[in-house]
Amino acid sequence: MWDHLHWLTVLHEHKSFTAAAARLGVSKAAMSQHIAQLERAAGVALVQRTTRSVRLTEAGERLVEQTRESFEQIGHAFAGVRDLAAAPRGLLRVTAPVAFARQQLVARLPQFLQAFPEVRLELNMSDRLASLAVEGFDLAVRHTSTPPETHIAQRLTATRTILAASPHYLRERGAPQSPEQLRAHACLHYPRAEGTPAWSFAPASAARGARSAAGESVTVAIGGALAVNNSEALRDAAAAGLGIALLPDFTAQAALESGELVEVLPRWRSTGAFGDALYAVRPHASHPSRALQAFVTHLRQWFGQGFAPRSPAGNIFKESQPKKA
Repeated sequence: MWDHLHWLTVLHEHKSFTAAAARLGVSKAAMSQHIAQLERAAGVALVQRTTRSVRLTEAGERLVEQTRESFEQIGHAFAGVRDLAAAPRGLLRVTAPVAFARQQLVARLPQFLQAFPEVRLELNMSDRLASLAVEGFDLAVRHTSTPPETHIAQRLTATRTILAASPHYLRERGAPQSPEQLRAHACLHYPRAEGTPAWSFAPASAARGARSAAGESVTVAIGGALAVNNSEALRDAAAAGLGIALLPDFTAQAALESGELVEVLPRWRSTGAFGDALYAVRPHASHPSRALQAFVTHLRQWFGQGFAPRSPAGNIFKESQPKKA
């Protein structure tokens, strides 16, 4: 009687034998016959018929409520299996941070769209943490240390925060040898909370003997003429010789490879400035679309190896000392 039960749920939704029959693609007579057979099997009236409308009895309502979830699960399962045989298609709405999207993501999108010509991609570049459910996004790329527990978050890669400056700046001002020496430098920073800006550091795990006078970690108040809420702009300012910038590795990668920037204080790692990983975040769904699955697979292939410079210029100033006035 499984199909009979399903027909009863459809009748409950449409409140009309004619409309329910049209939904199922059967005749009105067949619809009526199935419901009558179900009532005989149940031994109780399930439907109240009038000349103008159809509604379920209390027994019919109870039967629909107790079987509705099972039929929905069956429908989702069948849709998922059917989707396996289909090529990814449809509209995919994605949101990603501005700097990451401009520097790393956009250049790779043609490869994905050429591989899946039936997929349409809508990319929203924004540093605002959009609500995926409210704004209708299928996926968000988030740079964070704490992915949301209310969503499904797949880590794409770990990231590192890099302190960097131009060779010209370091020749003029010398390279700091400890976090404390940053107080004497022009520091280009991302504006956050009110008050004096500060950067925090801890010794890198591979470094030995790197310690500050205050202990294993240190927070340094910094100052500089420029603060920008975009890591790409900070990178460009540092490359122009305006000072030392704290940057996500995906922002600094190309400039380090070209030699426009040089890493400063490589024996120390920044803490708390930016996220420590990139995540693909999506709402909970039993069966994400093929297009969404394919896109996440490509994200992991593109960025799974991280953003270490392929041919880093190196820290050629690590032994230099600040010039004396």
